[in-house]
Amino acid sequence: MRVLVVEDEDEMAEAIARGLRRRAIAVDVAYDGDGALDRLGYIDYDVVVLDRDLPGVHGDEVCRRLVAMDRGSRILMLTAMGDVGERVAGLDLGADDYLVKPFAFAELVARVRALARRTAPTPPEPLCRAGVRLDPASRTVTRDGVEVTLTRREFALLEELLRAQGAVVRTRDLLDRAWDKHYTAGTGALRVTVATLRRKLGDPPLIETVPGVGYRL
Repeated sequence: MRVLVVEDEDEMAEAIARGLRRRAIAVDVAYDGDGALDRLGYIDYDVVVLDRDLPGVHGDEVCRRLVAMDRGSRILMLTAMGDVGERVAGLDLGADDYLVKPFAFAELVARVRALARRTAPTPPEPLCRAGVRLDPASRTVTRDGVEVTLTRREFALLEELLRAQGAVVRTRDLLDRAWDKHYTAGTGALRVTVATLRRKLGDPPLIETVPGVGYRL
């Protein structure tokens, strides 16, 4: 699941992002409407946690534009305005849910997960290649019938390589798909993760480095 948090109060934005990341959710943060629209222009998010009262482009306008994009992202609108009329107005703009500040963080997480379930398509079929079987629905991996225990990021990396069906996956694409923006400062983390994944999958090695391009399985 990938979530965009749009909140102009820095401390609240970081607190929400930090809490979601602790629950193994990939999170990006935008601090105003312009930043949100920039990210939404090239990244498909499962859920957008959207503060309504934003500087620059107002949260209402961000909501309208996101709905017009028809990207399938679910919108959880945050606001300090909690009367019925305001909630109805927010939902009429196209928001899928509405949460009034201050709120319990556990409730925000539950609402984000509920919205993500509505976004999620039919569970995908397992991916298989070279004796490796990855089941996205059950989050399990086996090689030649033996279970392989992977971290969330190792799993995401292997999934992208399997989906490529032997084609080379560029380094930048792997970083964009398996890491959220918070972790994409360089390629060092990717190299370390590939090395660990190779070791866990065992011999003979399955992941090939294509110098200057990326990796393939």
